[in-house]
Amino acid sequence: MTPAARLAAAASVLDSIAQGRHPAEVVLKAWGQQNRYAGSKDRRAIADRVYKVLRARGRLSWIMGGREDGRALVIGSLATLDGLPIEEIEALHSGDGYGPRPLSKQERSRIALVGEGELPGWVAAGIPEFVVEDFKTTYGDRWTEEARELMQPRAPIDLRVNSSKADIDAVEAELKEAELSPERTPWSPWGLRLAAEPPPNVQALEAFREGRIEIQDEGSQVVCALAGARPGMTVVDYCAGGGGKTLGLGLAMEGQGRLVASDVVQKRIDNIRPRLERAGVEADLRLLGQNGGGLEDLNGEADLVFVDAPCSGSGTWRRRPEDAWRLTPEEVQRLHALQVRILGQAARLVKPGGRLAYVTCSMLTAENEASVDAFEAAHPDFSPVVVSAPWGGEAARLRLSPAATGTDGFFFALYERTA
Repeated sequence: MTPAARLAAAASVLDSIAQGRHPAEVVLKAWGQQNRYAGSKDRRAIADRVYKVLRARGRLSWIMGGREDGRALVIGSLATLDGLPIEEIEALHSGDGYGPRPLSKQERSRIALVGEGELPGWVAAGIPEFVVEDFKTTYGDRWTEEARELMQPRAPIDLRVNSSKADIDAVEAELKEAELSPERTPWSPWGLRLAAEPPPNVQALEAFREGRIEIQDEGSQVVCALAGARPGMTVVDYCAGGGGKTLGLGLAMEGQGRLVASDVVQKRIDNIRPRLERAGVEADLRLLGQNGGGLEDLNGEADLVFVDAPCSGSGTWRRRPEDAWRLTPEEVQRLHALQVRILGQAARLVKPGGRLAYVTCSMLTAENEASVDAFEAAHPDFSPVVVSAPWGGEAARLRLSPAATGTDGFFFALYERTA
C-alpha cells in the first residue's frame, strides 16, 4: 500500500470506530481480515495512525473546525502531530490510486492556521471538555499532567505472576529467554512490565498458556491486594466481569476458603472458566439477576465482598482512547446511580465484622467519591477502613493514576460492617 492509501484506510477505520461501540483494536482487526492485500507493515502503519488520532482527537477536531470525520482528523494529524508542510499534505491527497481525494479550500485554510494562537486548556490537555472541571477539582494544579498521562502515552503491558505455579524470578528469566525485556513493577510484588512497543503476543507464550502469568495492570493487582483476601475466608467477587480480579483474590486465598464470582452476563461467566482452569484457581460461578438476585444464600455470610463496579473506564483511556469521546455526562450519572444500587445489594452479603471493597477504573468524582458518599449516608453500619498504600501513606480512599502511580486510573475504598 502507498502512504496515501494507508491514510485513506486509517480514515475509514476511524469512521467505523465512531459509528459503532467496538474497541479500536477489534475494528482494526476486522479491517485487516477484510483487506487481505494489506501486509503487516501496512496494518501496523494504519493502526499507529488510528491510535495517534484517537489520543489527540479533541485537539484535531478543534483544529479542523469541529469536524470529527476520519478524513478531517487524519489531515489534522498530518499538520499537527507529524508537522508536515501543506505541500506534502497535498501530495498525499492527490486522489490518485487508492489515496484520499484532494484537499478542499476549507481544509487548506484550517491546516494553514496550525500553530497560530493558543489552544483552549481542555484541547491542549486532550480530554473531553465536560470532564475538565472534575479534573481541576480533583487534581488541582496537576490536572493537565494527569490528563496528558491518561491520554497520550501508550500503556505498557503488565503481567501478574501466578505465585501458586511459579516465582517471579523464574518467570522473569523465562520471559528474557523469549527475547522480551520484563521489568519489576514498583508496587505489586507479583508484577512484571513489558514495553508497549512493539506489543508482544503474550497469549502465545508458554508461560501464559500454562497459567504462570496473566495480563493484569499493576493498579488492578494493587487494589486486589488492598482488599485483604486471606486463606479460609468466604470471598465474593460481586461484579466479576472478565475474571482478572477473581484470579487475584483466589491466589491470595491460597486455595483455602470459599470464592464466589458473580456477574449479570452469562458470557462473562463462561469466559472466566478457562482462566480459572489455566491458573489452577477454584471458584463458584454464579449468574445474577438484573436485580442482584442469586446470592441470597450468602446474605450475612461473606468475610469480604469485592465490588469492581461497572464504570466509564476513564482510568483506561490510555489503552482505549476511543472511549473518551463516546462518554457523555448522562452516561456518567447513569453509572453513578447503578454503582450506588450495586453497593447496597452487595452490602447485604457482608457478615458483621466482614469487609466491603469498592473499586472502579474511573478517574471521575461522580463514580468514585460521590458513589461511596451516597453509600455511607445510606449505610451507617459500615465504617471506612484505613489502608496503607504501597507507595506510602494511609487513607480510607485511594486513587491511582498514570501520572501518580504509573498505573491505569483506579479508585479504592474499603468498609467494615460494624453491626
